[in-house]
Amino acid sequence: MLKLHITNETSRLRAVVLGLANSNGPTPTLAESYDPKSAQYIKAGTYPIEEDMVKEMTAVQKVLEKYEVKVYRPEMIEDYNQIFTRDIGFVIEDIFFKANILPDREREIEAIHEVIDQINPKKVHRFPEDHHIEGGDVMPIGDHIFVGTYRESDYSEYITARTNMKAVKALQEMFPDKKVKSFNLRKSGTDPRMNALHLDCCFQPVGKDKAIIHKNGFLDVEEYEWLVDFYGKGNVYEIDSDEMYAMNSNIFSIAEDVVISEKNFTRLNTWLRAQGITVEEVPYAEISKQEGLLRCSTLPLIRD
Repeated sequence: MLKLHITNETSRLRAVVLGLANSNGPTPTLAESYDPKSAQYIKAGTYPIEEDMVKEMTAVQKVLEKYEVKVYRPEMIEDYNQIFTRDIGFVIEDIFFKANILPDREREIEAIHEVIDQINPKKVHRFPEDHHIEGGDVMPIGDHIFVGTYRESDYSEYITARTNMKAVKALQEMFPDKKVKSFNLRKSGTDPRMNALHLDCCFQPVGKDKAIIHKNGFLDVEEYEWLVDFYGKGNVYEIDSDEMYAMNSNIFSIAEDVVISEKNFTRLNTWLRAQGITVEEVPYAEISKQEGLLRCSTLPLIRD
């Protein structure tokens, strides 16, 4: 049996599910796109091709294996996008949560049955169908759980609104000893620079006590300020709208002192190294065209 353990975002990683770009299928139509950034590249005729995305994901797998991380991959479904495993599940403590994702992505969860079958069934949980939640919005931070959501009355109008307050409240009920803190995220169906698809599109902890933040990703300035105070202003790395668009807050920690980052994130990677963090650079610019990057395509199962 797999003994899951996730209590934060940066402890030493031991096991992870890495997405799959093989047999990714044809370029989707505009009607089939889930986010404004993908739509932008579909319109421009520059949507990423399978060969390039496979190379990028292979580079990530090599880094993970270099650090002796056990890497699981989904079972391949022909002509189907299986890159973003963070959307389909997440772990808090020793519980695996199946996400309530967009209905036509349900097969992605079925494709990681090799992992789920190794978990004690009592430790596999799914909220009721109307409790919307995806892993990109959920971050265990010690005795806190940070959750991205969208609290506005037009929630149902946004395909980019993925986690609702019903799920936030259910998490608090499941973990009464933790402080579940929700953040109201900015959503747009047309402008990727004004759309925080998930919490990890505008925020991510790194190292022991630091964080990457994009202020405009938060609808409520008080919640952004709460986060800055939580980490301390000197420990916060602010990214602008272009860096948020490029997914600078969506890197991935192998340990407190090791991260995987996109090779073109020059300013960020320089800052990370100045904090004493080893930066393993990989090419990931093609996958980023789908409004997801390294955290989005990894589902951690075990950390120290």
